[in-house]
Amino acid sequence: MRVGLIVDSACDIPHDFSRKHGIFVLPVTAKIDHQTYIDDHDPVKTQDFYDSGLLQKGHHAQTEAFTTKQIHDLFMDKIVTQYDVAICETVTRSRSLIYQNATEAMNGVMSHYREARDAAGVSGTFSMRVIDSKQIFAGQGLLAAHTQRLIDQNLSKNALRHEVETFANKIYTCVIPRDLHYIRERARRRGDNSVSAMVAFLGKALSITPVIFGLGAEGKPVAKARSSEASIEKVMNYAIGRIEAGLLTPYISLSCALSWAEIGQLPGLDHLRATCDKHGIELLLSQMGITSCIYIGPGSLCLALAAEPHEFSDFP
Repeated sequence: MRVGLIVDSACDIPHDFSRKHGIFVLPVTAKIDHQTYIDDHDPVKTQDFYDSGLLQKGHHAQTEAFTTKQIHDLFMDKIVTQYDVAICETVTRSRSLIYQNATEAMNGVMSHYREARDAAGVSGTFSMRVIDSKQIFAGQGLLAAHTQRLIDQNLSKNALRHEVETFANKIYTCVIPRDLHYIRERARRRGDNSVSAMVAFLGKALSITPVIFGLGAEGKPVAKARSSEASIEKVMNYAIGRIEAGLLTPYISLSCALSWAEIGQLPGLDHLRATCDKHGIELLLSQMGITSCIYIGPGSLCLALAAEPHEFSDFP
């Protein structure tokens, strides 16, 4: 049974990891300064995006999910004839139309996949499942890595689906937004008023950098510091403490909307790497994709891990 894993480009996962395991990336359209880009996780394109400085203050940026037809055509062309079972994990449905569009596309595929398989000389049935990851950024990347690990264990398709859906509820995410004004403006364009003007003002005026923490995409502020470096150290210390207490999968996912040179200078990163090595944990370190960077802004950071119920303050 050939099992394929599909993610969308809001999923932050190292390019080498996705290439090694043949993970298919469902693109997202990005529009910046009236120019259109297709975010398909190409590492050269992503690096060029960072080097260009397109997302600096004053640039208008937005993302658009591929339409149902676009996704349907990709599934029929790239997935149906290559696999017998496909798992498509999307960014949380509360933040994007990707889940809805992918589900509608899947329904169309399941009605017509035999035509494509017959034409390609592929026998047997095909099945597919679209799963709401309930995650953003590095959290979605962590779920993808764990799913690939389950696929490699040759679970049945029903067991695989159950394990993935259960595991998605155990992922904790820390997000450090560099610029609260950017977050507020992005939220305002989407009609989301959860980030108030006062919070954005205070963050700018006092150089406050918050840590947003919670299960999946449902985070809330749990810590703050007068610099992004101090907030990053808090998150690194939390991750190190949580590793030592135990994780539910041998991965930690960390994505950063920074250049690779800046990522290498992150405070506490070397200590995190050493702790991962000591405990047999693979650090999935990636440059935040174009879609994620547009959503949360340049300079931001996201860390995700899976563990038993706990609070951020449990690991000071």
